[in-house]
Amino acid sequence: MQNTEIIRLLELTARLLELNDENPFKVRNYANTALALERVSEPLENLNAEQIAQLDGLSKGMADKIMLLNTEGTFPELRQLLGQVPAGVVEMLDIKGLGPKKIRTLWKDLGIETLDELLAACADNRVAALKGFGEKTQDNIRQALLFRQAAASKLRFDDASVLSDFVFNELKNAGFDTVCLTGQVAQCSEAVDKIQLVAAIENNDVQKAHESVNRMERLKRDDQASGPFAWRGYTDGTATPVEILFVPPQRFVGQAFVHTAAPAHLAKTAQNGQTLLQVATSETHQDEEQIYAKAGLPYIVPEMREGVLEFDWVQKHQEADLVKLADLKGVLHNHSTYSDGKHTLEEMARYCQSLGYEYFGITDHSKSAFYANGLVEDRIRQQHAEIDELNRKLAPFRVFKGIESDILTDGSLDYDEDVLKTFDFVIASVHSGLGMDEEKATKRLIRAVENPYTTILGHLTGRLLLRREGYPVDHRKVIDACVANGVIIEINASPWRLDIGWQWLPYCMEKGVMISINPDAHEKNGIHDMVYGVNVARKGGLIRAMTFNALPLAEVEKRLVV
Repeated sequence: MQNTEIIRLLELTARLLELNDENPFKVRNYANTALALERVSEPLENLNAEQIAQLDGLSKGMADKIMLLNTEGTFPELRQLLGQVPAGVVEMLDIKGLGPKKIRTLWKDLGIETLDELLAACADNRVAALKGFGEKTQDNIRQALLFRQAAASKLRFDDASVLSDFVFNELKNAGFDTVCLTGQVAQCSEAVDKIQLVAAIENNDVQKAHESVNRMERLKRDDQASGPFAWRGYTDGTATPVEILFVPPQRFVGQAFVHTAAPAHLAKTAQNGQTLLQVATSETHQDEEQIYAKAGLPYIVPEMREGVLEFDWVQKHQEADLVKLADLKGVLHNHSTYSDGKHTLEEMARYCQSLGYEYFGITDHSKSAFYANGLVEDRIRQQHAEIDELNRKLAPFRVFKGIESDILTDGSLDYDEDVLKTFDFVIASVHSGLGMDEEKATKRLIRAVENPYTTILGHLTGRLLLRREGYPVDHRKVIDACVANGVIIEINASPWRLDIGWQWLPYCMEKGVMISINPDAHEKNGIHDMVYGVNVARKGGLIRAMTFNALPLAEVEKRLVV
């Protein structure tokens, strides 16, 4: 069992114990064990009980439970707790704004045992009437439930990419020589509600094509949704639909193009008066570039085919101007074992160097993030001493002294000026107090941006894709504040965030705000999330010249160090 799954089950055990009003010591024991495992890089499935017990923060009893998780997928106490709690009540633990104590009240006082029953209770104002809830809490619960319903069949881009690659390879292995990914995956959408591919078939033999797909073990056909030229169904373990469209070879390029662009993009009028859609479907094409050429229109990369601003963008820029992963010279916003990362500072820095980058920014959590082992002042001094030594050993590679400072509820940063000035750069981010209205949240961010020590504004809305909506914020006002104060805005490249959203990148560039594509890496492999940030950047038309960490080390040293 992977470490992440073990951690999830231990956290679940802690919440189930709290839900059942068990001994707080037991609750903390499981929660602290899960927290300790967050910093373990070795696969737990490769360790024996004695080795696990020797890990920092773990007991012999917990080591035995982890061994059971590895061998049986559960352990007696977890099995007992799950047997005592209805499945729908367990699901409530994933609802934003609902902790175990409130869920216990809903379950025991109102008899609510499913998410549908909870939504109905919100509609009837029964939740607001409970002591400790009120109308605001009820509305937050209702919104979270509706958000969950809307996201139920969607996948984050990273998961959708893995799934679509699997289907693509299955089709190739089954003898489909000409196949391409289309739809939201090809367009690099943050969240995907359908996996779509187009496959060419010879001699219009759709029956053979359907039979070939039906033989694929993990693909399950939906007979009612499928048609003569479309296989529709699902893969094992997901609720996200899969659609495979069969087309004759001569129509492949045109149909693949049509299904890799938004309707508004396809509605663009060509020079001959036809729409781009009509040009694409009216004749045979060798490639997509030929479709645009026949329409008398400039080529647009798939990521940008949203029908928003791409044809305005191409009047000022060329495709070569778009930022690419290879353009990035350094990796900022990373965490180590100093806070809640899995690898040491040196391990993270050396891995970044091995990938060919010129510089690395360490930005462990600040002291208010106690849940993430945020750095108090003496540990900052310890880390800075280690960075000085690393810079001597790794030169000309450079490690920058950074911090991800919590933006406190009043908009101030987490340290006094005498501490903030010791960092080379500061990423200011919100991690708590997410329930503010738009006016308060916007003022909070603007005050943080106006702090002279803020270098980069991190994950602007605080969203977690398909799990939590971001807090409401006036993007224009915040971006304008960044302009006025020379603050860089982050694209948080974690596939959980992808924040700031691509829709706001044209406004950032118009105003002259530089963008930093940051992985928010908590382990070495997290650095590879940069690719997802690049996808978002290209979707919004971000050019290399406006990408901060596309600058070489010498330029960054001039601009970063405060």
